[in-house]
Amino acid sequence: MHIGIAGNIGAGKSTLTELLSKHYGWTPKYESVTHNPYLEDYYKDIPRWSFDLEVYFLKERFRDVLEIKKSKDVIIQDRTIYEGVYIFVANNKAMGNLTERDFDTYMELFSMMMSLVNPPDLLIYIKCSVPHLFSQILGRGREYEKGISIEYLQGLNERYEDFIYNKYPGKVLTIEGDKLDFLHNPEDFAKVTDKIDAELFGLF
Repeated sequence: MHIGIAGNIGAGKSTLTELLSKHYGWTPKYESVTHNPYLEDYYKDIPRWSFDLEVYFLKERFRDVLEIKKSKDVIIQDRTIYEGVYIFVANNKAMGNLTERDFDTYMELFSMMMSLVNPPDLLIYIKCSVPHLFSQILGRGREYEKGISIEYLQGLNERYEDFIYNKYPGKVLTIEGDKLDFLHNPEDFAKVTDKIDAELFGLF
């Protein structure tokens, strides 16, 4: 089984992935951020490094889904291959950070990859407002994220809403990130697991 965690920058995807992997005994798959060789350059000069960054992420996510496809474990994945395309690449294209040539090349590559993989059995979407996301980003203090603007987060949020509710082909469970502190409040985390149990196992 493959469980995906979706959400904007700062939504708490990695945190929820870790908590759920421990709670259910699932195997976590984390997005490559710490060792991404393009991320710091990207936030310094987004137009110059957008194509490089997105192709790197696509390569990493495709490798992940191929490994997930072969695994007999229940895998919970921090951000899916779909988000890289329908959120971040689409947003960079709309902002003029990707040329038509680079966008077409990327989409052709993505299309070939998708012929070999299936969507997750369940996608858990952490829905958050932009003020909440911005607060979370400032709180974790990552140097390369200091240049992220409210406008950039807003653009991503709008695309997440469109993707989740209009374009994603699989089953989605929405978690209200603004209202739940699943890291520090056990009752809030229990609300999340109750919803997952209902979706996956028919409980409650």
